[in-house]
This record gives sequence, structure tokens and C-alpha cells, in this order.
Amino acid sequence: MRDERAEAKREARTLDEPAQEARELAERLGLAPYPVRYWVVDHDEMNELIAYGGFQQRYPHWRWGMNYDRQRKQDRHGLGKAFEIVNNDDPSHAFLQESNTAADQKAVITHVEAHADFFANNRWFGLYADRGEGGPNAAARLARNADRIAAIMARPDVDRDAVERLIDAVSALEDTIDQHSPVDAARSADGPGIDADVNDDGDDPLAAVEAQIDELDLSEAVRRDVFDDEWLDARGEDVEPEDPRPDVLAFLRDHGKRYDPESGKAVGREPWETTVIDALREEAYYFAGQKSTKVLNEGWATYWESIMMGGERFAGPNEFLTYADHMSRVLGSPGLNPYKLGFELWTHVELQAARRDVIDKLLRVAGVTPETFHSRVDLDAVAEALDPHPAIAGAGPATLDELADLAAEGDPRVDAETVDRALSARDAATGDASEDAPDDAPDIERYPWKLLTREGLAERHYVLSRPEHRGALRSVSRETLAERARYMFDVDRYATVEEALADVDRTAGWERMLEVRASHNDVTFIDEFLTEEFVRERNYFTYEYSRAAEEYRVASVDADDIRRKLLLRFTNFGKPTVVVLDGNFRNRGELLLGHRYNGVALDEASAKATVERVFELWGRPVNLATIRVEYSEEAIRRAKRRGREPEGKEVGVRFQYDGGEVTEHDLDPEIKDRIAADEIDYDTKPDDWLA
Repeated sequence: MRDERAEAKREARTLDEPAQEARELAERLGLAPYPVRYWVVDHDEMNELIAYGGFQQRYPHWRWGMNYDRQRKQDRHGLGKAFEIVNNDDPSHAFLQESNTAADQKAVITHVEAHADFFANNRWFGLYADRGEGGPNAAARLARNADRIAAIMARPDVDRDAVERLIDAVSALEDTIDQHSPVDAARSADGPGIDADVNDDGDDPLAAVEAQIDELDLSEAVRRDVFDDEWLDARGEDVEPEDPRPDVLAFLRDHGKRYDPESGKAVGREPWETTVIDALREEAYYFAGQKSTKVLNEGWATYWESIMMGGERFAGPNEFLTYADHMSRVLGSPGLNPYKLGFELWTHVELQAARRDVIDKLLRVAGVTPETFHSRVDLDAVAEALDPHPAIAGAGPATLDELADLAAEGDPRVDAETVDRALSARDAATGDASEDAPDDAPDIERYPWKLLTREGLAERHYVLSRPEHRGALRSVSRETLAERARYMFDVDRYATVEEALADVDRTAGWERMLEVRASHNDVTFIDEFLTEEFVRERNYFTYEYSRAAEEYRVASVDADDIRRKLLLRFTNFGKPTVVVLDGNFRNRGELLLGHRYNGVALDEASAKATVERVFELWGRPVNLATIRVEYSEEAIRRAKRRGREPEGKEVGVRFQYDGGEVTEHDLDPEIKDRIAADEIDYDTKPDDWLA
């Protein structure tokens, strides 16, 4: 063990310089990451971290062992290697696999720096914790929850199995939070909340009274005659939200009880039970940011990793092939690959913004209109003019004199101070200087980007000068040009195309990417930027299982269809959206949940199992309203003969669980209307969601 630790420490020391240089490069590119603490771990430690969701300490529960065993088997049989884990925290903690090659370690460090930037600047992560209070502080929060729950389990008056059953129930519902609101937003006046009605001893002063009422076994009518309605409502006996409540877990925390099998009745919770529910709900909010930005976040990290490792040669000459293989495997993974989809969408965002900037400049040239754009503008000459300055493109020891000339002219693309130190070091090395080389001479051979400012780096990596995008201006339609021209009022005009191109902002693409990074999640990102052009150029399509042909087939290449199907995969973490419709269903204290049906039916086996879990947090009968599509045998046979899809009938269903078996019932038409959607409503305005 001592030898293994020594090896890990040696490996960590070799990464000090790459980590420091990657941070400097990331900041020079315009990123603003959280501080990152890097740790080198072995296979077994990495498997443990993966099992714990990226943290070193979690609350006691059997599922961590199950996660660890599954990950260990995958690792052993080569079914997937974890190169790194990084968590959203301030500072972020990144764990690197000690068996990674040097190229892989550099790749994951640049990847991590971009993740840390995303964590620090994306508003969806801010829903978990107030940044003004010092950042998420997630490791400390999760460790505190672990200690609290461990202490509860150790209490002699608490059954450990009961705690685990409660954790099982809450974990099954962790995606039923309101991911569009801050973690504390659901603590409203219609529920007592975690801290209300609890005395200094941790006991509920009304619990004893409520227990005595339950022992009387009074009918609902008598209870209403004897006791004040407002008091009963506050105890959760008559909870009817005016609007559907999206945070099911908060509703159950505020109004739920615990079913007592001995008495066969619902009883008030013990304070420790509410503590456990709140702890797990808080953690669900922490992980919600990661779940709702998977494509956005991984694509962001992959984009900047490629800029640093490939574009800025952070991978050395003897490491580049290894890195290229690493990246090809990441982007070539089959299925819905968030790295590939995100990387391509971010590049599309960059391209759109850069192209828009150039078009806006060219449409201001005298004689250039949407109608004459393609005939009056030499687009080949434009492409050449947009190429980076040769000294900027080839920044390094060979272009040092040219960069010095630009710096002397005050060129904002050149880091004049670094160029001056590099010149002093070169002169000292060749004997042309009377002084020794400066102690802080930059290593411009390995890190040529030190010679450039962000403006210089933006020109060096300008999207319209990349070979695959040099013809992007040719594909702009007259309609798009007319739309851009429509919004040009009192603006500067140019006499020539050359004058217009001199004003092109090479940072326009990156600036737009930073704006999008700040406010979007996967749903809003895909909804806005998965355009018809994107789908056409990258050959995206949808597929589905055909009941008629009994096989999978291409269903559509239409951008709207592809966008809609992707949104279904990412809305509410790809899980069915369930809301609270009534906390006093049928005036019997039953809970009515509603599945917001959007054309995709529930997995009924999973739905029934979930209803049983909800019962453990409600303590009384639980109902789930949903809609299924039923196909008659005749409709299926007819469809097969005609080679078409069968027409089904949407039927409302209500599942009920009261502690025995899950039963199925017809759904009231009024409730069916409440949960049915005429069309899918994604409401994808992040500013509205975050208000």
C-alpha cells in the first residue's frame, strides 16, 4: 500500500505544471473556472468515487455497495474506463486515474478546467446554492448529511432498517423535485416545512393530540364538526393545491405521514424522518444541475479541451496521436452521445455568431444588399481576408520578431510583456545580450499561446478560417440576409468590403458561447440551436420501432421532429413529469398524482413500484392518473397489411395503492383533460424559469 501511495504522489507531482499551465491557458481563452484541486487515485479508489457519485463521503446505504460492484465489474472486463471525475464545488475536486497516459492526463485536466468554468458560471447550478454565500460547498454539505444520517441510524430508539426503507422511498422520487426553482422555494405557506411546529426537544407538540384523534376513529364528517377546518388543513388532512405542484417530494415532506402497520393508520412522522427527507431532497437539487446540463456541460468541456490540446498543442508532439485516439473514442461512442452532440452544437453556436457578425458588416458596404450580396461580394476573397495574420497563426519562436513588431505598434492581439521577456531570453541564449536571461523566461516552444492575448487566440482559432467552415458564407439564404438587413437602422457604413472586414470581431463566436453557457440547460439549448441547417449538415435523423413492420426504421429527417424527440429525452431528466393534483382526493385524505402525458406512455411496472414508494411517504392511499394508448388486435392486423402504423385509443387510467396490491381504475374524464396535452409544451425560456 505504501508503494502504491508513493507512486500516486510521484504521478501527482508530474501533473503540477500541466495543471498550472492549463489554468493559465483557460483563463487566457476567456474562461473563469472555480479553483480545482487535483487528486491522483488508483482503480479501486476511482470505482469507489464513481459509486459515491464523485464524493468521498456519503450517507450509509446499500446502493453504494451495489454501484461499486457494478463499476468494478465494468472496469475489470474493459467495458468502460473512467479517466476522471470532477464535482461541482468551490473549489472543485478532480480525481484522475493514475494509470492514465501523460496525454490522457493532460486531456482530462483541460477537460476539467472547462467543467469548472461551467460549474462556476451556469445559472442552473446556482439553483442549488446561493453563490453569494461562498459557492456550493457541496463536499461539506454532503459530508454533513452523511454524518447526520449515520447518527440517526446509530440511535438506539431508531430501527436502521426503517431508515434504509425511508432512503429507498425518497431516492425513488429524487427526480420529482421542481428543477426550475431554488431548493428552498417549495417551503411555502401551504406546508409547515422542516422546522415548523417542532419544539426544543425535537418533538412535534401536536403529534400526541393527533394520535389521540386517530385512536377515536372518527369519521371525516365528525372530525369537521368537532375540529377547526383551518387546523385540520394545516395538519395536511385537506391539502388541495390550486395549481399542480411540480415538487412532489417537497409536498410529501410538508404534508405526508408514515403508515403504521400495527394500527393500520397514518401517524405523524418522527423528526428524524423529516431530517432524512430534507437531506436527500437537498442532494437531489445538487445533482439536478448536472442531470439537466449533460449535453451542454460535456460539449462545453470537449470543445475547450480540443482547442487547448489540439489547437494550442498542449499535447506534445509525442502525445498527440494518443490524444487523438482518446478524443475519437469519446466522440465515437455509440447511441445518444452527449459529448458529440454537445460539441457539435457548441461549434454551431460559434459558427452562427461569427457568420452573423461578418454578414452584418458586409451588408453595410455601399451597394451591397440582400439581393446583390452573392453577386457583389467576392466570397473567396472574404475567406482569404478572414485568415489569421501569419505571425498570429504560427505564433512561436519562429515568429518572435514579427510579433515584436506588432507589439511595438500596440497590436492588442500580442502579449507585449511576454514577447519582450522571450526576446531577452533568446538574446541571452545567443550571446547577443549583456544581461542574463530573465528568471521567468516563458517557455514559448512548449506553450506558444503565452505570446498572444485572448484577441490573438480568437483570431488564431477563428471558426470561419477553419477548413471545414470556409464556405459557410455561401450557404446563407437571401431570406436570412433580408432578416439581418431589416434590423439595420442608424449604423456605420463602409465604402469597401476591405474596410468592413477590418472591423470583424474575431471574438464574436466565443462571446456568444459565453452568453449561452450562462443561461441555458439541455432543453433550452437543443430547442434554440438544433436548427434545420444543423440537422442537414450533420445528417441527424429519428428512428422508431414500427409495429407494422416489427422492426426499427428511420422515422424522420425533419429538424422539428428530431428536436422534439431529443427534447423528450431531456425534459425532466428524461423522466416522466409527475405533479401533485390533489392532497385530499375524493375527500378522504388520499393523494392524487398526475402524469403529464405528452404522447409517451409510462412504464407501468415502474409506475406501480413508484406508487408503492410514495405510499411510504404519504401514509394513506396514493393514486396516479395517467394515459395509455391501447391497440386492438384488429387495428394491428390492418396496419400490418397496409404497411402503416396502427391507430390507438388514448385511455385514462388511475392506479391506486393503499398498502395491499396496486389496483387499476377508470380515470375521471375531467382529470384526464387536466393531464393530457394537445401538443408538447416545453416552455423553454430560461429567464422565465429562473425568475
